[in-house]
Amino acid sequence: MQKTLVESTTALTLVRGGRDKAQKFNALSLAEKSHYLQGVTAKERMDLIIGDPEGELLVRSMDPQEFFWMIKDIGETDALELLQLASPEQCLFLLDIESWAKWSFSTDKAVEWLGYLLEGGDERIRDLLPQLDHELLLLLFNKELIVGGGVGDMTNDEERLADWDHTFDDMFMLTFKIPKHSEVVGRFLESIYRLDHGLYVALMEGVKNDIDAELEDFCFRFRSGRLADMGFPPLDEALSIYARLNPDTFAVLGEKELLPADTGARLPVPIGDDNTLLQRALALVDTAELRMELNYLINTALVADETAFSDTAAMRSVAQRVYGYLNIALEFLCEGNVNKAAEVLAGEELKRLFRLGYSILLRIRARAEKQESDNHATNKLLNGLKSKRPRFYRGLDPDGIDGYREFRSMSDVAMVDEFLRRLETS
Repeated sequence: MQKTLVESTTALTLVRGGRDKAQKFNALSLAEKSHYLQGVTAKERMDLIIGDPEGELLVRSMDPQEFFWMIKDIGETDALELLQLASPEQCLFLLDIESWAKWSFSTDKAVEWLGYLLEGGDERIRDLLPQLDHELLLLLFNKELIVGGGVGDMTNDEERLADWDHTFDDMFMLTFKIPKHSEVVGRFLESIYRLDHGLYVALMEGVKNDIDAELEDFCFRFRSGRLADMGFPPLDEALSIYARLNPDTFAVLGEKELLPADTGARLPVPIGDDNTLLQRALALVDTAELRMELNYLINTALVADETAFSDTAAMRSVAQRVYGYLNIALEFLCEGNVNKAAEVLAGEELKRLFRLGYSILLRIRARAEKQESDNHATNKLLNGLKSKRPRFYRGLDPDGIDGYREFRSMSDVAMVDEFLRRLETS
């Protein structure tokens, strides 16, 4: 008789790694494997996937965002084997996220990730090319190449006799603008030359003639459209999560309507094991739909803060801010009652709860902006509170570290409130 999921995963948790664990994992069904992988670290997930005959299916069943966060957890160079199992859509998402800093295309990051993908050889590039916009390829090669020659016999003597870096066919002559990129760009272009000669010719003619001065803007819009389909809203919509409201008149509406979730992908940053009200309430009403809403809220905050998606630390900080604001809102509304908090989570739009948590902190910021101090630690605390998104000074934590973190709870708010009261009356 086939083991049930509970029996299978329980057996796995009793094995301390090694071949036995891999063999037990391999014996599970594909659905059971996917479920089990949700509960282990990114490195353990990678080890199990790579050692599994269905490894490619497991990777390609992941939401692109989930796959992206796993790669970032492991580290790009350590996750190369995993990258070779990814679908073209997952690879395109990685390029969309990593190759742009706000509105600007980063050739350094694009070339870095192309280098990782080229480790999969022509097969990887053959699958990826149909997913890449022609304009994106033109943008990359416009920034990386000077092209001479071309179709026909129009090449003049000056061009023909110039000192070019390379040619694949004695038709187009190439010079690399950025020497440190030349190896990766040359390998990528050689793959295109072999796999799709017509595309190669079109790209080289396009680069030579510099056919579109607004290429970067076109590519950014195409990329924004793809990310919108993945749950990343446009900037103007995203900024609305920071709209102020009045905590004193906030009323729970309970009118939320969730769309059916099309994925069970886990959240990009774990909520943590610190027993917050948010965590305990979510455990009572945890559904794929609610997690999808929470994931969308995190995406929205990332866009609103114009966070560089290649900056993993900044992305994690934004995710922790989302959790903190939601927890503050629940504590403010429910005063520790976990059942009430679960009802609020289930019925209230998370965006409104986020706005409530943020608005509570705006009151703190308004008070801090009226204070000045010559004391180093006090000034550090005030500077954190005066930030665009108020930050908690870690000097108030038990370990007394000189730095900042996101607000996590009403106890953080109360601690700062008491500190400001002393300043205001001194």
